[in-house]
Amino acid sequence: MDDLQALIFDVDGTLAETEELHRLCFNAAFAAAGLDWSWSQPLYRDLLGVTGGKERIAYFIAQFGGRPALPAADIAALHAAKTALYTTRMAEGAIAPRPGILRLIAEARAAGLACAIATTTSRPNIDALLAAFAPDALSWFDAIAAGDQVAAKKPAPDVYHLALKQLGLPAASCLAIEDSRNGLESARAAGLACLITRSPYTDGQNFAPALHVVEHLGDPDHPCPDIAGGMVTLPLLRDWHRRARR
Repeated sequence: MDDLQALIFDVDGTLAETEELHRLCFNAAFAAAGLDWSWSQPLYRDLLGVTGGKERIAYFIAQFGGRPALPAADIAALHAAKTALYTTRMAEGAIAPRPGILRLIAEARAAGLACAIATTTSRPNIDALLAAFAPDALSWFDAIAAGDQVAAKKPAPDVYHLALKQLGLPAASCLAIEDSRNGLESARAAGLACLITRSPYTDGQNFAPALHVVEHLGDPDHPCPDIAGGMVTLPLLRDWHRRARR
């Protein structure tokens, strides 16, 4: 039986609550392109069932009547404009890490565990977020698997398979941290146990069979209400992971 050797993090909704910024930047890109589309919070919550920004736009066009059809190249250009807006806002300090994220990453690295990212989002978005955390945040991660590097996005397991390949570790030695049902299904399909940290856009989803479901990882100033002591610590994760592998 393998001991825990790596933590693999999702990005949007897990490392930081980024989805609202994504929504605002989608709407700004639509307006700049002369489109009268506006994604409300309830609509965006539904659209998040589709992983990938370009895929989300295409789904919106197909499923909501009265929208002009757009060729794939135009959808890609629209998404690129949104990504540029997002990275600019991120560089301006628009997003902070979720409670406990920086603490747990520091704990894991100090204990010799690898840290990795497996996400549907594109690499520019990852780089922008990590740069907002700290100048050296990119070096915290031993592997980064992004949605634009794989054939199929979550809930397919492709991005986790890529992260495991980059790490050189078996799934049994790793634990995924996610915030959504799509992420949970992706991690589980790749053979990983998965902890869920609920986010505003995913709260209420069906998270069976997650390892555990918590509001967030917790910090001294922001204790997690679901955990005695208020924090999901590395020893606690080791214990949950060991129990899951029995």
